[in-house]
Amino acid sequence: MALDSVTKEIQASAEASVAKIRQEQAAEIDAINKQTDAQIAKMKEAQDKKVAEAKETLDRQERSSAELESKKLVLAKKKEVLSQAFESALAELENVPKAQKLAYYKAMVASAKTIIPEPKAIMSENDDFSASDLGVKSVEKDARVSSGLLLQSEDGSVEVDMQFRVILQGIWDKNLKQLSDILFG
Repeated sequence: MALDSVTKEIQASAEASVAKIRQEQAAEIDAINKQTDAQIAKMKEAQDKKVAEAKETLDRQERSSAELESKKLVLAKKKEVLSQAFESALAELENVPKAQKLAYYKAMVASAKTIIPEPKAIMSENDDFSASDLGVKSVEKDARVSSGLLLQSEDGSVEVDMQFRVILQGIWDKNLKQLSDILFG
């Protein structure tokens, strides 16, 4: 029986060792699982944070892009309105009654005479003022002039451009900020 008791003792010791090893392995596996779960949770949290930041960045970029596009559309519309206002003002100048146009032309000639004492006037083919009407040496017609006058010295070396479009463009450029404020507030 001694052998039998030794065998039982070895077997009991082995079972106790196996149980202890299994218990240690279970504890180790549990610790590894907890550590892995913690790392996964940390990685998921970091990934969720990155996704949230990326989403926020994309949202900001989308808003900025939409705002920029909106500003471009508003600016284009403002330019269109300014262009229409310019063309309307020019058309109004070009279509004044003949007596008013003659008064404008005489004022242009008087202003130019400070630079060119005896100017010749170049005007639109649609105008029919004479040299004596304007107080100039001579009058020529040119299709390139739509309204207003080009005043030149007799030899053509000095020229003063008094076309309505040129004068209006100069005034327009100088006062664009004020015009924009008036039109758009």
